[in-house]
Parts: sequence; structure tokens; C-alpha cells
Amino acid sequence: MLTAGCTVAQSAEDEATDAAREVAAGASDRLYGRRPCTAEEVGRSASGIDGVEVLRVTGTSTHDGDGVDLVVRTSGSAHRGWIDTQEVTVERCFGIRVSPRSQWREDPKDADCPDGPPPAFAQTPEPPRLPEGGRVDEAEVRRGVAALDLPPEIRTEVKAEGGRVGVLLYVRGNGFDAQDCPLGRVGPGSTDVRVPPRVQRMPGEGGCGVGNTLDPAASPH
Repeated sequence: MLTAGCTVAQSAEDEATDAAREVAAGASDRLYGRRPCTAEEVGRSASGIDGVEVLRVTGTSTHDGDGVDLVVRTSGSAHRGWIDTQEVTVERCFGIRVSPRSQWREDPKDADCPDGPPPAFAQTPEPPRLPEGGRVDEAEVRRGVAALDLPPEIRTEVKAEGGRVGVLLYVRGNGFDAQDCPLGRVGPGSTDVRVPPRVQRMPGEGGCGVGNTLDPAASPH
């Protein structure tokens, strides 16, 4: 730490650690919910989150005992200062608990990174696909989204256009960092689920709009 006047300046490593913790916190928010899930499902979902490596999963299901505990590894970066623009990158491990008693926006706890290979998860079954020339039922898609029993903090939007239906799930961000917004699109012959690139999820970039579900913005170069 460097002392400047009466304030203590945060080191670049501390700032990078905070950035890594923010990634873990975003994963915790993505996993938050009331729907019962097995440890396998939680681990598989966490392993699919950008920037998150699942190192350990304990527990049976979210609604049994204390729920499911994860140890995840994330990374964060920060610049050393205004003059020294060298970037510092760190990797840190955090503990996340997923259960009905978990709190929304709960800070992940520091954790030791376990030794050994990370767990492997079975692939998610292929989503049902409409045959070519089929017709998407917007009302059925809306019922499916409602049946997810998502917490109120996760907002949803559904838009139909040209025989396709787009679904947006998003959490309102802090106005500075990238938002969290998985996108889905159902159409004849295809079902797609994706997360826009980070730059498109920054405030004001429009990547977290329901229109992006049906007409994806070009990827940044």
C-alpha cells in the first residue's frame, strides 16, 4: 500500500483481486435462484460462465442440507498507475454457496485453490429443435420462461419477429461494469443460446437488448 496524504492508495494487485472477485460475484448471481438443482447441474452451469473455472463441487443438491458449495478460480487485471501502465493480472479462488438460503449479491469468500484436476461435467442435452418450416409458438416460449421461477432481480424480455422468438435474461448492472445477459433464439430448424462479448455488454453498447436476440450485433474485432 502507498500512503498519499491522509488516504491509502490501493495497490494494483489488490485492484486486480477485486476484479477477480467481481467475476466470481457475477457467477454467484447467475447461479442464484429458487429452483432445485443437482450439484452436477450447478457445476455445469458455473463452468459455462465466461471467465470462471470450477475446481471443486461439494453437496448433493441446492435444496439438500447446506446446498451446493463451489470453489471457482477467476482472474482480474489492473494497471500499476498513471505513469506505469504495466498491467497486473492475478488468479484467485473463491467459494460460492448455492442454496435457498443464499443471499442475492452475496460476496464470494476467499478460498484456497484445491490441488488435482477440476471436475468434469456431462454435456447438456441438445435443446429441442423445430423442424424446418415449423412455427414457433410465442405463448409457449413465454410459459417456458415463466416456469423457470427466476428471482425478481433477473428480468426477462421476449420478442417475436419473422417466425422466430428471442428471449433475453438480464440483471441490471451498476452502470460501469459489463451486464449479465444470456440471450436465446428459437426458430424453425435452430435453437441458439449465447452470451454477447463483454464489450457489447458494457453500458450503452446495446448488446443486452432484446433486439440482439434476433439480430445479433457484429462481433468486435
